[in-house]
Amino acid sequence: MVKVREDYPVTEGGYIDITQWSQRIIDTAGLDDKSLPLLIQAADMANSAEQQVSASDNLWFGRVSSFLTGLEMTDILADLHLDLDPLLAAILYRSVREQKLSITIVRESFGETVAKLIDGVLRMAAISSLRNDSEHEVFGKQSAEQTNNVRKMLVAIVDDVRVALIKLAERTCAIRAVKDADSPKRLSVAKEVADIYAPLAHRLGIGHIKWELEDLSFRYLKPNEYKHIAKLLDEKRLDRQSYIDKVIDTITTQITKNNIHADISGRAKHIFSIWRKMQRKGIGFSEVYDIRAVRILVPTTKDCYEVLGIIHTLWRNIPHEFDDYIAAPKENGYRSLHTAVFGPDNKILEVQIRSETMHEEAEFGVCAHWRYKGTDTKQTTDSYEQKISWLRQVLEWHEELGVNPLVDDLNVGVEQDRIYVFTPDGHIMDLPQGSTPLDFAYRVHTEIGHRCRGAKVNGRIVPLNYTLQTSEQVEVLTGKQDIPSRDWLVEGLGYVNTSRARAKVRQWFSEQARDQNITDGKALLDKEFKRLAFSQPNFAELVALLKYKSLDDLYAAVGASELTVGQVLRAAQKMLSEHSPTESTISLTGKAPSSAGNDVYIEGVGNLLTTIARCCSPLPGDAITGYITLSRGVSIHRQDCSNILQLQSDEPERIIKVAWGEAPKEVYSVDIIMEAYDRGGLLKDIATLLDNKRINVSAMQTLSNKGQNTVEMMISVDIKNFSELSQILAHLNQLPNIVTAHRKVV
Repeated sequence: MVKVREDYPVTEGGYIDITQWSQRIIDTAGLDDKSLPLLIQAADMANSAEQQVSASDNLWFGRVSSFLTGLEMTDILADLHLDLDPLLAAILYRSVREQKLSITIVRESFGETVAKLIDGVLRMAAISSLRNDSEHEVFGKQSAEQTNNVRKMLVAIVDDVRVALIKLAERTCAIRAVKDADSPKRLSVAKEVADIYAPLAHRLGIGHIKWELEDLSFRYLKPNEYKHIAKLLDEKRLDRQSYIDKVIDTITTQITKNNIHADISGRAKHIFSIWRKMQRKGIGFSEVYDIRAVRILVPTTKDCYEVLGIIHTLWRNIPHEFDDYIAAPKENGYRSLHTAVFGPDNKILEVQIRSETMHEEAEFGVCAHWRYKGTDTKQTTDSYEQKISWLRQVLEWHEELGVNPLVDDLNVGVEQDRIYVFTPDGHIMDLPQGSTPLDFAYRVHTEIGHRCRGAKVNGRIVPLNYTLQTSEQVEVLTGKQDIPSRDWLVEGLGYVNTSRARAKVRQWFSEQARDQNITDGKALLDKEFKRLAFSQPNFAELVALLKYKSLDDLYAAVGASELTVGQVLRAAQKMLSEHSPTESTISLTGKAPSSAGNDVYIEGVGNLLTTIARCCSPLPGDAITGYITLSRGVSIHRQDCSNILQLQSDEPERIIKVAWGEAPKEVYSVDIIMEAYDRGGLLKDIATLLDNKRINVSAMQTLSNKGQNTVEMMISVDIKNFSELSQILAHLNQLPNIVTAHRKVV
């Protein structure tokens, strides 16, 4: 049931023959002979690191060590036909993990890819610690740190599936090695493997690793049940083999008559799968139909269904015991036909039928699709779709772990706090939630960000302030020169939302000539003051408030984007608010907030008197409706109040829609003048923009010039401060056909 490790080739002196072992790995994995020197070098390095730690250790055969574990991991991965880099990483991984070897030396000797694979496997330890801590309900800082570790781990394994395969090989070695360990150690490793890594192997569709992990962990977690089933299987082994041989002869004869080439073999049922079926169906060992089973491999899918017909002709099938996983594959991609029949002597027999390709996928899973002969140097649609599928598989496996009570924290940390997007080459990049294509560009490389002129998401042109979502593929369109736009730093336009991108843009502007920065800064402030109908403030006082030595220094800071226009506006407003409104040339008309008394505020009633209805006494949070009374203003009722329901029927014209609101801040009425070329949908676009920004419109006037196809609008809006007004004007000026949008000069 459990795979026994092959003996290593040894020299005459009893040491492991690294050269012969390396040649065996090359033959198994299907590598070329150029890989031989690197495999030998890696093995020698791991061996030397082991001996440096313990000079007396000659690494005789049978001693468990990081060196031998590395060789064993490499044997497992060679069976999966992986390329050279993960094999080198497997040899060296345990030496690096146990700090016998520096990752820096690995990087210098074998390159960045091997070092990155090892680092990715080290990060996967976050899952194990998370599992252990979750059982003790660990929260707080540890939880936050674990969430960050798991996020990094997900990025590593999603970007390169080989990381997960190396970790599976390492855990397979670990559970094999605990046979002679103490009971707590065996239980700890077995539980981790059963809970985490066997499900991962299942998700990847790597059948032979999954079955070994399940059987070994079951052996240690439920030893009595394991021994009982193993004994029953052993007692029936000779009889079962004789029966299977007879069945194979019969099937071979019939298939040959139909001119179908097939490879037929008996299929051993794994102990854990027998026990699981007994538990799931509540049956005894004698009722497990697929203990006697054969597997038939044929060239094509068409042959699969022809052979199925032959089997059902030979023996009567058992109702409800047929599964077509070819038409409807399992979630991990597994494809096969399963049927149970009353075979010779009326004994139950299971038959699995699949093509050679399906069998390779069942045994090697994702490895059957991804043969890494180098890295992803060519981008294809199939490669991108495979990585999308792989991303979903990893996240589904992650959900299967059931690491409660931290699962909600993980959902926030993995799905909401970060997003995962693909580069055009199919690699994964993680970004903060709310990132834009510009944030992505600067994440790729500073120069890519500076030269960014546009972006495509999933092949479609999008604005540079488009909000990216997980699993989207992003392509940056670049120009020949570094020319960032100052609009990228306007807070309200949302072009850059990460601190890294914002810092890179500011740094670029700060490196430009001071004279140019002064000119640009003055132009920016003059333009904004004019657009806001902001009379020139006392610049000497403003410079002192912002702690600059001179006005030119202030202009230079704005021009270099070290100081934003919004910061200058806020400082100017603060400065002017300290003076009497009669002295200020920018005084705004204040609007008093409305309330229903004692810290309870109702939206939708303006300055009308409001009272809480005594019949239902609604509380903040209840769904409410307003009724305009004759003498007491607006009466506020619960929506399910019987009185308000009757009033809705009798006097619907006096019912108004209201909602609970937070304590309102002081707002100001401002008139905005817009000039535009008329077009269909212009008014709708303006209204939608203001609604999305939660700006209340109190009045609107339009004047059209049909001859010139232009329109002039004046909109009265309620705003909190000049910074908000500046953002609104910036967004309005971005709308198509808008010539200018500015505050009305009083």
